[in-house]
Amino acid sequence: MNAGLSLQWSTRINEAYQTLKKPLPRARYLLLLANYDVGAENNLAMPTDFLIEQMEWRETVADARAARDLHELERLHHRLKHDIGEIYDELAVTFDEQQDLVQSADRVRRLMFLEKLLFEIDDAIAALET
Repeated sequence: MNAGLSLQWSTRINEAYQTLKKPLPRARYLLLLANYDVGAENNLAMPTDFLIEQMEWRETVADARAARDLHELERLHHRLKHDIGEIYDELAVTFDEQQDLVQSADRVRRLMFLEKLLFEIDDAIAALET
C-alpha cells in the first residue's frame, strides 16, 4: 500500500473513531445509517418553546458573562449538564428501545443546541478564570 493511500485510510479511521466516541456525533451517524435526516440545518424543525428557551438561556449566559458572575455561570453549567443528561437518557429510550427515529432526531437536534450552549458557558467560565 502506498503512503498516500495509507494516510487516507488513517485519516478515515481517525474520523470514524472521533464520530463514534462522542455520544452526539454517534447518534447523528446512527440516524444517518437508518436513512433518517436529523434536519440539523433547519431550526424550523424545533418547537417554538424550545427555541425561546434557548434565547433565554443565551441571554442569561451573556448577562452573567458581562457581569463577570462566575458563580452564576457555574450554576448554569451544572443545570445544563443535568438537562443534557436527561435528554441523552430520553434518546437511549427513543432510539434503542422504541426505535422511534422521529423522536430520536428531535432529541439529537435539542442536544446539538444544548451542547453548543454548554461550550459557550464553558468558554465564558474559562475567560473569567484567566
